[in-house]
Amino acid sequence: MGNELKRLAPDIIVVRYWLPFMGPALGTILRRIRKNRHTKIIAITDNILPHEKRPGDKSFTKYFLKSCDAFITMSESVMKDLRLFEKQKPANQVLHPLYDNFGEIISKQEARKFLCIQSGMQMNEEEKIILFFGFIRRYKGLDILLEAIADERIKTAGIRLLVAGEFYEDEKTYQELIEKLVIQKSLILKTDFIPDSEVKYYLCAADVVVQPYRNATQSGVTPLAYHFEKPMIVSNVGGLPSLVHHEKTGLVASPDPLSLADAILRYYELGEDYFIPHLRNEKLKYSWKNLVKIISELANDTQK
Repeated sequence: MGNELKRLAPDIIVVRYWLPFMGPALGTILRRIRKNRHTKIIAITDNILPHEKRPGDKSFTKYFLKSCDAFITMSESVMKDLRLFEKQKPANQVLHPLYDNFGEIISKQEARKFLCIQSGMQMNEEEKIILFFGFIRRYKGLDILLEAIADERIKTAGIRLLVAGEFYEDEKTYQELIEKLVIQKSLILKTDFIPDSEVKYYLCAADVVVQPYRNATQSGVTPLAYHFEKPMIVSNVGGLPSLVHHEKTGLVASPDPLSLADAILRYYELGEDYFIPHLRNEKLKYSWKNLVKIISELANDTQK
């Protein structure tokens, strides 16, 4: 692949970097391309170092970064990590564009009609449903959210948690916690693969999206929530607070059960309609045209 792209000599190649494990393969391919002394390599770096650290992370990352001409990050924390490794090459921080390939917004009634509870009963429009969406990994803090759901105030309010995403680690740990907290009736679990065609139903069925992360750079769930105009409750870690404006597009809480429970209750106190105007205004900043513009500018700033 590297030799073929070297021969084709495109003006710009954009490569996505999210995991050091891919560093050696991507770095080697890009080194071959760069031998044509024409193609500019722009890397979109979701992460510089992973959330779960492994041996070789730093050396693999260094190898990859040296093969690139310029970088795009999508959070301040990733930019800081990048500058620990690469201090000179051009880099720019942009907002992650909206995921607009999952369909248009549908009504909450239609979405909840599509999704059925395990007992076979359909969710009704009046139920209070919060959503955890995405791969289930420890750093994302689902266990913290489960403990928040066990808060008596949450139970009394009749708030239920819809968990939509595959387990990326041992499911047993979470099942044991659910049984210990006795919150089975407060949960709707959809932990199988979710096809792209069904994503809109989960986002539109929810009142609010909760991201109880222990640590984070940025999250792909955030632009997804903006696209479907769903308020968010996020932890005050990494780049999340800069993406979700407190008591405007959502709420910011500490990654602990009490703080999350307080934020969930505060959300229902304010009501969904309170957040919608702020969400619609903020989502205008998440433009694909802006990303293309930044890529072009970085390519022009890069010297071969």
